[in-house]
Amino acid sequence: MTAWILLSVAVGAEVAGTLSLRLAAAGARRWYLAVVVGYLVAFAALSSSLAEGMPLGVAYGIWAAAGVALTAIGSRVFFQEPLTQVMGIGIALIMIGVLLVEIGASH
Repeated sequence: MTAWILLSVAVGAEVAGTLSLRLAAAGARRWYLAVVVGYLVAFAALSSSLAEGMPLGVAYGIWAAAGVALTAIGSRVFFQEPLTQVMGIGIALIMIGVLLVEIGASH
């Protein structure tokens, strides 16, 4: 259970760092601090989830897939960037792929 909580923290911190990067790149340089903190927390939490026994393939797959999906949604909500039907299908396919990796790891 702890590994899953740590992985959730890693995903949230990575998404926050990436969304902050968008703000920093747009000229709000103070957001670079949030980028650095977000990525440091993300990697520390991901590492800790691995130390708790989560398999690397599962942890990285979920971390990357959830990061892509949540960042796309966050960029739509916060920056009014496009989130098209094709992108939604892509997010669904990512989720299916991660589910298959998770199921495969349990066998």
